[in-house]
Amino acid sequence: MRIYPKGYGGQRRDPEQVKRDGWHEQGVLAVSANDHRLTWPERALVEQLGTKLYGKRVECREVRHG
Repeated sequence: MRIYPKGYGGQRRDPEQVKRDGWHEQGVLAVSANDHRLTWPERALVEQLGTKLYGKRVECREVRHG
């Protein structure tokens, strides 16, 4: 007996698998500039592309309460 609607149960895909599928199926690339698999020139390219497409990145600072 299922207690959830069809398509809403089962296993969740790993985030890396979602990114891989997005690239293979739709040509969408999701990559972090800090991805350890990239060389420093590749990281620089990611930064350049991100800035060109979306503008300069805002640095996030940790907020501490207390």
